[in-house]
Amino acid sequence: MRPEVGGDGRPLGSTSELEERLHGLVVAARRSAGPATGGLRDQVQRLARAELPLLGGPDLEHLVDAVTARAHGLGPLDPLLTDPDVTEVMVNGPGRVWIERHGRLERVDLDLDGVTIERLVQRVVGPLGLRVDRSSPLVDARLPDGSRVNAVVPPLALDGPYLTIRRFGARPVTLAEVCPPGVAELLAWAVRSRSNIVVSGGTGAGKTTLLNALAAEIPPGDRVVTVEDAAELRLPGDHVVRLEARPPNSEGVGEVSLRALVRNALRMRPDRIIVGEVRGPEALDMLQAMNTGHEGSLSTCHANSPADALRRLETMVLTGSVALPLGAVRDQLAAAVDLVVQVARRPDGSRGVVEVSEVVPGDDGHDVERVSERFDGASRTTRLAGPDGLRRLPARPCRALGGVAPDASWTIAAAGARR
Repeated sequence: MRPEVGGDGRPLGSTSELEERLHGLVVAARRSAGPATGGLRDQVQRLARAELPLLGGPDLEHLVDAVTARAHGLGPLDPLLTDPDVTEVMVNGPGRVWIERHGRLERVDLDLDGVTIERLVQRVVGPLGLRVDRSSPLVDARLPDGSRVNAVVPPLALDGPYLTIRRFGARPVTLAEVCPPGVAELLAWAVRSRSNIVVSGGTGAGKTTLLNALAAEIPPGDRVVTVEDAAELRLPGDHVVRLEARPPNSEGVGEVSLRALVRNALRMRPDRIIVGEVRGPEALDMLQAMNTGHEGSLSTCHANSPADALRRLETMVLTGSVALPLGAVRDQLAAAVDLVVQVARRPDGSRGVVEVSEVVPGDDGHDVERVSERFDGASRTTRLAGPDGLRRLPARPCRALGGVAPDASWTIAAAGARR
């Protein structure tokens, strides 16, 4: 872009100087005149032509697009956030931007300086009443489209500021897309039969994606209350009530914890409660809900296996304010949780279900019994097998249906199709 002269006769040189000058004029104009007549881009274009009369063609259009995005969205990150194939944007400090596309990480040729990153962070958190600065250098937030944002600024961010945005697809994923056919039908049947299900997996393994797919199988007449730390679930139907925890404001007051919301959800006459992710003492309240007439509830937790998920839930309950003996906690877990579904990220970047386990009584109060052979989603047989090797369905969901279960032939349908 060639050097330009502003409407006041002052020379303007670089692209960044032009963008900074025009953006300041747009902000001032909107503050003094209120909402503009016509679209924001039209207003930016009028100001650009008035202030930069020698600029035209592609240079003008590029400048107008950049200033419009900066005034209305997240500026240089907007092209990444509007790409339907990008699921995560990671800014690792000035000049280092990465994205996740189709499960794989890619570096992006996008040169952001520290001032620009800080400006983007403030644009995200400002409208939410949150503050991020040296005295409060960590923030979690949510964009209007549901994307999750985490920002860390100095002094905690040594090479920062850092910004991470996790996006969610516009189209909900179905069980058939993350499970082989036999397992997809098993899980759909388990949800309809009011099984209590915990989805377990590592960070970025697809826990929330599977939770959405499971929740889509809930009958439309059931009243569902969702409780989340950051709202990510998108359930169909009109009988869904969504609750989201609230962090403290900039003065350190006003927090509403996940545990308080789980307790409040019990007073809202739910048929089922969905806790987006249990991380602490709210695990006790979730288990009590599962054991007190709210069968068919769902949740997720971070763990590397179904057995590990149960141990983590034990630890979370024991960190609460109520002093419970370990034996009582294990008894409650065994009574509350029917199935643990393990998800993982595969070597090719895809995500999916790798194991389904039933929780059964054991010597220590609970144990996990695999009801689905571990599989890679393509080449191995999907079976339902107990320790005796016999194919069967989970016992407790069968009892919930009064013994009525689907024909077990579907458990080997996928294997037959692959031969």
